[in-house]
Amino acid sequence: MPPTDSPPALYAAREPVFPRRVKGRFRNLKWGLMALMLGIYYITPWIRWDRGPGMPDQAVLIDLATRRFFFFWIEIWPYEFYFVAGLLIMAGLGLFLFTSALGRVWCGYACPQTVWTDLFILVERWIEGDRNARVRLYNAKWDAHKVRLRLTKWIVWLLIGLATGGAWVFYFTDAPTLLSNLIHGTAHPVAYITMTILTLTTFFFGGVAREQVCIYACPWPRIQAAMMDEDTITIGYRDWRGEPRGKANVEGHGDCIDCMACVNVCPMGIDIRDGQQMACITCGLCIDACDDTMARIGKPRGLIDYYTLKDEAVERAGGTAKHIWKHILRPRTLLYTGLWSLVGLGLLFALFIRSDIDMTVAPVRNPTYIVQSDGTIRNVYDIRLRNKFNDARQFHLSLSADSILRIGIEGTEDQTVTVPADETLQIRVYVSARPQDHAAHEERTALRFWVEDVTSGDRAHVDTIFNGKDN
Repeated sequence: MPPTDSPPALYAAREPVFPRRVKGRFRNLKWGLMALMLGIYYITPWIRWDRGPGMPDQAVLIDLATRRFFFFWIEIWPYEFYFVAGLLIMAGLGLFLFTSALGRVWCGYACPQTVWTDLFILVERWIEGDRNARVRLYNAKWDAHKVRLRLTKWIVWLLIGLATGGAWVFYFTDAPTLLSNLIHGTAHPVAYITMTILTLTTFFFGGVAREQVCIYACPWPRIQAAMMDEDTITIGYRDWRGEPRGKANVEGHGDCIDCMACVNVCPMGIDIRDGQQMACITCGLCIDACDDTMARIGKPRGLIDYYTLKDEAVERAGGTAKHIWKHILRPRTLLYTGLWSLVGLGLLFALFIRSDIDMTVAPVRNPTYIVQSDGTIRNVYDIRLRNKFNDARQFHLSLSADSILRIGIEGTEDQTVTVPADETLQIRVYVSARPQDHAAHEERTALRFWVEDVTSGDRAHVDTIFNGKDN
């Protein structure tokens, strides 16, 4: 006979998480970091920086119209994208470094999902009450009281989401101007669309999805295992001290009184006493909750704490754990630190040695050379001169001092051209070799273009080749 039992369900509905308010050093650290990071995010677009007439005065600006990135006194042009690539590499190495040393410290303290979720939970607690009140409200039937509290909470969440999207678009254009245009309804539709999308996604990720983003959507919990080892400092439960659980100060019982405080404060809804779990973001709130309980019952703190797997084995055997710096300063973290520093120093070096004059030279290949009626060999080059200054500059073009070749610029008899402020000028340049010149009869001759800023005297050069007749 066919089995009558139905197969087990493969889907488990989400159990809502209502973290309880907790006080302690890690909670205070998270509050401080949240205020700092949100302050930087919201305030930065409004910081002004004087770059002179005709230039944007916003300290941090991603100017898509001119395809440049401004960061205080630093200006990054599109062809300097290697600076952005270098910063991304540094960010990746930094994430590897912190994960190797301190586990998921990024997830627990600095990840935008964590920061905004913390803010949304704080609003929820202000409006609906602490854990028990929120649980009762969740289980209560819909009435006027529940509707009022939920609408109030959702409206505040939407305002936070709107501020989040608004701050984001302010990074891409002048913030005061855009704010005025947004208020008067004259901003570009892209600004309204972007703000709407970011408002809704912030509302959903921080208010609705919360821990599910970390567990199901984020790939980092699955990658972090490769970055961690037995010397990585992470959160754990000292079960050899806490078990068996039971009432306090009873012979034969461990220090854990099974008060569930560590579970009730966890924003991920897990029980750290079950061991290391993918959902744990190592935020430290369970440590604060457990330390508070231990202080109340007169037991030593640290039943739940930051420690390493290597220390766990030593402590379980009755030994003393190593100092925290001996876990952090080890070959793996030192290697990550060295690579991170090397990339950073390379970017600083490239930043300080880059020239204020930029020139690119592109030989015209069709044809590679032209034979004129008097036997002169002419090559044609397209040259781009970029003026990075805030005023128009004159640039003088020439060849190497020892060159016998002659240079001419299309449309002018002078070898000096004026490039408008903060723009790029393309010119066509002719280089000629007389029939008696050696370069006229060589297939390729090395050629160096020089450009000089007439105002400052700064010079730059680009090497290329001159094509002659191959006899």
